[in-house]
Amino acid sequence: MVTLHGEPPTYLSYEALEAAGVRHAFTTRHDGSFPGPPFGGDFAALRALGIDGGALRVARQVHGATTLVVDGAPPGLVGTGDTLATATLGMPLAIFTADCLAVIVADPERHVLALAHAGWRGTVAGLLGHLVEVLVSRFGVRPERLRAAIGPSIGPCCYEVDEPVVGPLGRAFPAAWEGWVRPAGPGTWWLDLWQANTDQLVAAGVRPEAILNARLCTACRRDLFFSYRREGGGLRLAAVAVLT
Repeated sequence: MVTLHGEPPTYLSYEALEAAGVRHAFTTRHDGSFPGPPFGGDFAALRALGIDGGALRVARQVHGATTLVVDGAPPGLVGTGDTLATATLGMPLAIFTADCLAVIVADPERHVLALAHAGWRGTVAGLLGHLVEVLVSRFGVRPERLRAAIGPSIGPCCYEVDEPVVGPLGRAFPAAWEGWVRPAGPGTWWLDLWQANTDQLVAAGVRPEAILNARLCTACRRDLFFSYRREGGGLRLAAVAVLT
């Protein structure tokens, strides 16, 4: 179950993930747009988690599939990549989106936490499958113990794409891609990034029932979220998490 916090809501969280010891927040537009580091401003989500914005570890996101292991890294910008991972309790991580998927992945038993930023390019690159591989090889996690949560992001109702997206997707996942699209018009398709990334997690060994998704579309719900497709660039939601 998803809980919206505040009136109007400034962030949301998943009860099952909180119960597993992963304190987290997916922000809404009512908490403002997050700037780049260093983080100024007063954000309700950070206050609720007891996190100083200056303590966050963040990445220079480039729509790739690189995972940055940030244990020992000082706060702030830790490098270029689209996934952050840590086995340090109390280390807060953040990624930023405005239609792309924000995905939290955690193994509470081994105290491992990761945050991923997955757009269509990251999906084509198999970002989440690569992330699970890193968590297994670096931290010794077992995929079937992982829990995952997909944050508000553009849904299959609104994400219309054309051949430059569908072509690479089909070449990367020839056996699966047709299950992730449906025709929208001549030369265009509706793309379901939620299903594509869920399937990639399952293929990597994550249990389907351990993957949470509230199916909140950022393009539909502009009362709650920023949307790059609907509003253009410059406005950013945050996904913040810390393992306690």
